[in-house]
Amino acid sequence: MSRSGRLLCALYLATSGGLVWTMVLEFRYGPLWIAFLFAAASVVLVIAVVRETLVHDLRTASAWPRRPARSAADEIVREELDAACCERWWTSLGTDHDAVCPHLFPRSSAA
Repeated sequence: MSRSGRLLCALYLATSGGLVWTMVLEFRYGPLWIAFLFAAASVVLVIAVVRETLVHDLRTASAWPRRPARSAADEIVREELDAACCERWWTSLGTDHDAVCPHLFPRSSAA
């Protein structure tokens, strides 16, 4: 994580600590609804720290180029494209073949 990211996380945690302390004081001496407000505010800052670390992890992961894994749908499409024998067969929805195609005769759908 960069220096600015670490500094930002430290500021978030320090502010969250201050809000937690204020929350404790409000629970003891003040209105209860204000204590819950400070509790929610301190949780938001902890979420901000988690977000900063997640952004750092995503940036680190994207720095290394890798080949993305193919999904099952991509594999099925790739197999179907490889199974297409000629251009005319592909454009005629499997009814005609080119003159040089090894599968010149239409495929039967009979079982």
